[in-house]
Amino acid sequence: MSWLDRALGRTKPAAPDLDQLFAVPSAAITLATAGFTPTGIGSVCFKAAEGGAFAQTEADIRALLDVDAGPPVELTKDSYGYSWLVVRHDPEDVAGLVTDLHAVNLSLQDAGFGPALLCSLVVFAGTVANEQRRLGLVYLYKRGTFYPFVPLPGQRRDNALELQIRGLLASDLKVEDDLARWFPVWGAPGL
Repeated sequence: MSWLDRALGRTKPAAPDLDQLFAVPSAAITLATAGFTPTGIGSVCFKAAEGGAFAQTEADIRALLDVDAGPPVELTKDSYGYSWLVVRHDPEDVAGLVTDLHAVNLSLQDAGFGPALLCSLVVFAGTVANEQRRLGLVYLYKRGTFYPFVPLPGQRRDNALELQIRGLLASDLKVEDDLARWFPVWGAPGL
């Protein structure tokens, strides 16, 4: 970073730290104390690129993850034009799910598509005030941080519960401090 950037208060963006994903299994144990259990659904969100190189990378990722004869990896698109590569595991196998999500992120990054990565998501379910809720634990690729997302019907979110979960997970995960970066992931698979 140059002296001019420092003088103007510009900061260098945090480098992605995909190994942060491996903290999710311990966070899952903490979330269980709040009544949230893993659903076995995880996904990686990215802006798909045109061309043969991206198509080949995507095919390689699917082949890698589909090798264990488990449920096939799904590719879906949301209403905002983002692609979601959805991975399913036994809900008890959070470590296996996270390993697959890490492999997807790393494969895209190593193939030069890191700038296209947006986030990864691990879905939990629980009951709050006698109502079923879904909780998305969102990993921001470009920030190397997590935040909770709890959608409500009608494209609303439970901000109070999200803040409560943030406090609960502070010792397990690197939680995003800037609440403005806690963007909603409406229509994300599993939520």
